[in-house]
Amino acid sequence: MSFGKVLQLNTGTTIPEIGLGTWLSKPNEVENAVEIAVRNGYRHLDLARIYRNQDEVGRALKKVIPSVVTREQLFITSKLWNCSHQQGPAEAELDETLKQLGLTYLDLYLVHWPVAFEPGNGLVPSHPTKEGEVLLDLKTSLVDTWKTMIKLKDTGKVKAIGVSNFTIEHIKGLIDATGVVPAVNQIEAHPLLPQDDLVAYCKQVGVHITAYSPLGNNFVGKPMLTENAAVKEVAEKLGATPAQVLVAWGVYRGYSVIPKSVQEGRIISNFKQVALNEGDYEKVTAIGAGNFERFNIPIRFKPKWDIGLFNEELEKTATYQVNIA
Repeated sequence: MSFGKVLQLNTGTTIPEIGLGTWLSKPNEVENAVEIAVRNGYRHLDLARIYRNQDEVGRALKKVIPSVVTREQLFITSKLWNCSHQQGPAEAELDETLKQLGLTYLDLYLVHWPVAFEPGNGLVPSHPTKEGEVLLDLKTSLVDTWKTMIKLKDTGKVKAIGVSNFTIEHIKGLIDATGVVPAVNQIEAHPLLPQDDLVAYCKQVGVHITAYSPLGNNFVGKPMLTENAAVKEVAEKLGATPAQVLVAWGVYRGYSVIPKSVQEGRIISNFKQVALNEGDYEKVTAIGAGNFERFNIPIRFKPKWDIGLFNEELEKTATYQVNIA
């Protein structure tokens, strides 16, 4: 089992340290995964409209509420998709998410990306003249969207609001304009992408970090981090799996961590926490030295998002930059 630890948010509420991610799951896999997770102790579920499986999550929730848990015992996160950054579409999408899940409120609602798409043309609208590109909304700023999120919180349909994939500059822009600090920044976080400056800034201003893709991924053909020799060495020493070690690395850094799996054995295994000592942590951290890798960069998505978010080398060809304010 997990250590059962919860972490404080700036809203005064808490978030469970370990959760279940539902990204990149095939149709008809998530319903079973969520039910297995909750029956085995998970109380933190991470969802999103763009994952296109929230209806499955809703079916699973009906199987476990109230027979296994009460609604109040679960911490459920979802995310506002890019095509709904404007006020009317944003509330409509939130209502649709709640309907899919069969819930009256979310514990946390995040702006999924610091990028807006033109609304009214589906989740991923095609650019009318640039083949293979998405149609961006360059008018709606991050501050506009954040003001909309603040209004959504005021409805009582969400208990806390936050962001995902945001940089220091993005978060600073929101705080400077509104005075409202995001409760959470959910980011790609693993030993190849420690983002120490961002982590330090979030700690300074009181933004909790949730780590997605804690095991890395194979988007760019690199070996999975679970195959790394140093990770395997620490795992053997602790009598743990490599995945458990990578989850523990994120926990050591103060994150909540949301490993994703749809396989029962791995769902259960990922929830069995181990603790790293300083030496273990440093050994795992060292694998990122001179080996930086961000896997999730939208400019290489298909269709492409022609916008720079992270100041990555790959993004230098981007035509547009984020409209913060």
